[in-house]
Amino acid sequence: MMSQHNIIDFSALERELQAAVESERRYERENEAKLRASSQRVSYSQFRDLVLSSHLKPLDQKDKDGAPRKQPWNPVVPSND
Repeated sequence: MMSQHNIIDFSALERELQAAVESERRYERENEAKLRASSQRVSYSQFRDLVLSSHLKPLDQKDKDGAPRKQPWNPVVPSND
């Protein structure tokens, strides 16, 4: 007879794995930002800002002004078109 303790919750394991993978990615991204910021000899507030913004990606050529937006800045407010 199998008890409740022997049943594996695969969805819970998957969520735990995804959380661990995301945590590792964040650690690596922030650590790389810290190393770059420390080599630039910036002030603490600039260092902190660089680390906090490490998840942001640079704009592509297609993202420049004048390009059509995929999403309005504030979708609640009606556009002035």
